[in-house]
Amino acid sequence: MHGHEWDETDAAGPAPGGASVRLDGHRLVPLATALLQEDGLILHWSEDAEALLGFSSEEAVGSYAAQLLTGRTDRPEVLALFERIMSGKGWSGVFPVRHRDGHVVELEFRTYPIAGPGGTLLLLATASDTQALHRVEADLAVLDGIFGQSPIGMAVYDTDLRYVRLNLALARMNGVPVEDHLGRRISGVLPGINSAEIEQTMRQVLTTGRPVVDARSHGRVPGDPRRDRAWSASYFRLEDSTGRVFGVCSSIIDVTERFQAEARAARAQERLTTIAEATARIGTTLDLQRTAEELIEAVVPRFADFATVDLLEPVLRGAEPAAIPEDRSVQLRAVAVGESYESGLVHAVDTVGDVSEYAPDRSYTQCLRSGRPLLRAQVDEDVLRGLVATEERVAPGIGAGIHSYLMVPLTARGMVLGGSEFIRMRNPEPFTDADVALAEELVARTAIAIDNARLYRRERETALTLQRSLLPQEIHRTLGLEIAYRYLPSSMTSEVGGDWFDVVPLSCGRVALVVGDVMGHGIRAAATMGQLRTVARTLATLDMPPEQVLTRLDETASGIGEGQFATCICAVYDPLERTVQVASAGHLPPVSVAPDGTARRIDVPPGAPLGVGGVAFESIGFTLPEGGLLALYTDGLVERRGQDLDDGIDLLARTLSGPGRTLEENCDAVLGALVTDGTDDDIAMIMARVLPLPSDRIATLSLTGGGRLPGTARRFTRATLDGWGLSALSDYAELLVSELVTNALLYSDTPRRLRLFRDRVLTLEVADSGGQTPQLRPFAEQDEGGRGMFLVNELAQRWGSRLTRDGKVVWAELELPFGTG
Repeated sequence: MHGHEWDETDAAGPAPGGASVRLDGHRLVPLATALLQEDGLILHWSEDAEALLGFSSEEAVGSYAAQLLTGRTDRPEVLALFERIMSGKGWSGVFPVRHRDGHVVELEFRTYPIAGPGGTLLLLATASDTQALHRVEADLAVLDGIFGQSPIGMAVYDTDLRYVRLNLALARMNGVPVEDHLGRRISGVLPGINSAEIEQTMRQVLTTGRPVVDARSHGRVPGDPRRDRAWSASYFRLEDSTGRVFGVCSSIIDVTERFQAEARAARAQERLTTIAEATARIGTTLDLQRTAEELIEAVVPRFADFATVDLLEPVLRGAEPAAIPEDRSVQLRAVAVGESYESGLVHAVDTVGDVSEYAPDRSYTQCLRSGRPLLRAQVDEDVLRGLVATEERVAPGIGAGIHSYLMVPLTARGMVLGGSEFIRMRNPEPFTDADVALAEELVARTAIAIDNARLYRRERETALTLQRSLLPQEIHRTLGLEIAYRYLPSSMTSEVGGDWFDVVPLSCGRVALVVGDVMGHGIRAAATMGQLRTVARTLATLDMPPEQVLTRLDETASGIGEGQFATCICAVYDPLERTVQVASAGHLPPVSVAPDGTARRIDVPPGAPLGVGGVAFESIGFTLPEGGLLALYTDGLVERRGQDLDDGIDLLARTLSGPGRTLEENCDAVLGALVTDGTDDDIAMIMARVLPLPSDRIATLSLTGGGRLPGTARRFTRATLDGWGLSALSDYAELLVSELVTNALLYSDTPRRLRLFRDRVLTLEVADSGGQTPQLRPFAEQDEGGRGMFLVNELAQRWGSRLTRDGKVVWAELELPFGTG
C-alpha cells in the first residue's frame, strides 16, 4: 500500500460520478466512485464500481466499505487508513481490495472529504484499476514516441478537418511551426497545394470509415515556395469502442523524387507513344504535301499548339536542293500548317502555298544552313523579331501568346529540304532538350518520307513524260470516221502504267485503231509500251491484216524480255466498204453501237497475251453502218475490286446506248458512269463513229472490156480530177493509173475496179483477182517490158499492195497541191 495526502490544489476536481478517466481528451479508463458516511457505510455505488469490483449497487449500498472490500474490520492497517481518511484530509494511493468473485484487484484511490447534510462528514472515493492505467500510460507513451520521433509526417484532425495534433516531422515538411497549424484547416495553412482535393478525400473517410491509402497531393509549401513537391498520404477515421467519431488521422510521406521520376518516366513513355503513333501515321503515301500534313497531325495538340512545315522550292519540283550560301537569302513555301485552337497565329505565318524569303542573317536561315535545331525556350518580342521573316509578323505572334519556340530542319541524305516549326501558347511548359530530341526524331522520319516522295515525284514525272511522249500527240482526221479518245493515268497506284492507244492512217483512206495494255507498272512497263506501239504502227502501215500485226507483235514482246506480257486489240476500218477487221491478243471485247442505240459486245477470238510466243491469232470482220459506233478500251475502265468484269462491260454498253450525244459527250458519260472514285489502273479508250462519205471525194470505175481498159481508165481519171479541181495532177495520175491497170491485165488477167480517193492525199487503187503482189525487178535496156512498177515507184509519193479475200489491191498515192486537201 502506498499513497499520499493532498488537498484541492492537486487537481481541478474529481471526475464526475460514473465517468471514466480521460487521458489527452479521450475516454480510456473506467473510474469507479463511491460515497461513504464517516463510519464507512456506503451511500452511493457507481456503475463503473459495479463493473470494476463485481458488487452490484444493491449489494454495496448499506454495507460497510471495509467489510465489503477486505472481508475484515479488525485489520490494523485498514483501521489506521480509515482514521486518516476521515480526519478531513484527502488521500490518494494504491490499495488492494477484494473482488466479488474473490480475487484481489489493485486499485488506485483518490478520496475527497465533503460536508454532508447537517454538517456531517462524508467521503467521496474514486478508484481505477492500476493495470489499466499502466497500459494506457504505456500506449500514450508509445503514441507520443511515434508522434515525436517518427520521420513520417503525422496529423490528427477533428471532424471539421482542423488540425488537433501533428508531429514535428510534418511541421518541418510544411515549413510551418506546430502551433501555427492547430485549430486551422489545411487550406489556411498550405494555400499552395491542392487542399480542396485533400479535404474532399478526408470527408469521404469521415463519412464512410473506409481508409484511403497513397492519396497523392502536390503543390508548393511555405518551407519550399519555389519548387513543386509531391506527397503520398494515408487517411483513417478515429473512433472509440462505441463508434463515436473524433476525427481523421493521416500519415504523410514526401515522394517528390519518386513523383519526378514517375513524371519523367511518364513523359518518356508519352514520347515513345508519340513516336510509335507518328511512325504509323507519317509517310503512309508518296504524296509530299500529305506527308507534311501527317507530321502536323502527329504533334498538334499533343506536342505543340501550333506547327508548320515549309520546304525549299527545288524540293517541290522534285530536284535536289543545293547548299544554302552564306550570303544569300532562302525561299521556302508553306506546305502544311496546323493549330490546336483558333489562336490568331495564322496572321504571323504563311498560309499553305505562300512563299517567304528569309535574309541570310535571320535565325531561321542560319538554322537551315547548319542543319541543327533552333530552340528558344522563352520567347519575348525581341526573340520573336529574330525568328520571323518580316517585322509585321511580330505583333500577331506576341498577341497570340507565343512563349516557347522550336524549329528543326528537315534533313534527309545529307540535304536540308526545309524546316518545321513548333510553337507553344496555351501549353505552359517551355520546350526542353527532351522535346528537341523528340522533335528531331519525328522530323527525321518526316524528312525521309518527304525525300522519298520527292524522288518518287521525279521518277513519276519522268515516267509520265516518257509515257505521254509515246502516246499519239495528234489524231489525224480520217475521212468517213469521227474519232474521240481518253487517256487517264491511275489515280491510286504510285507508278505509271503501260496502257496505250493509237490511230494509224493507212492507204486508201483506211485507219487502224489499236489499244494495248502492258502488264505491270513503272518505267519498264512504259518503255515496253513504247516499243510495242512503235512496232504496231509500223506493221499496220505495211498493210498487214490485224491478225498478222498481232503475230509480229507477239514475236516482238517475246524478244523484249522475260515476263513482259501485254494484251492488245487491233481493228482496221475501211471507210469505202464500211467494214471492220479486228483481232485480239487476250484483250477485252470491243463494244459496238448501232444507229438505233442497240449496243453489243463483239465476240472476237480472244487469243493469248502478247509475249506468250508461238500463238496463232484470228480476226473477224463485220460491217459498221453509217452512224454506228465502235469502242475499244483497256481493263482499267471496267474492272473494279469486288465487281465482276462483265458487269463493268455491261455498264459500258448501257452508257453508250444513250441517245442524242456527241462522241465527246459519250466519252465523258462513260467516265462519269464507270470512274466514280478513282481507278487502280490506267485507262485508255477510243471511240469511232461512222460518218457519210462526201460524194466529191471518191470515184469508182468498173474495169471490164479487155485491152482497151487502160485508155478508159486514163480518161476517167482525167475527167474526175478535173471535176475535183485537181487538173494539175492529171498527167501523173493518168500515167500511174495506166501502169496499174496494165499490170493487172498482165499478171492477173482480171482487173476488177479502179477507185480514186481524195483525203489527205490522192489515192489511185486498182483491184484485181490475182494473188501475186507486184515486185520491183531489175531490167536491161534491151528488155521490152518490166518497167511499169519501176515507173510507178518513181512517180508516186508512196505505193503498195494488200491482199483481199478475192484478190489484191495495188495502190499509189500522189501529194495534193497546197490548199486542196
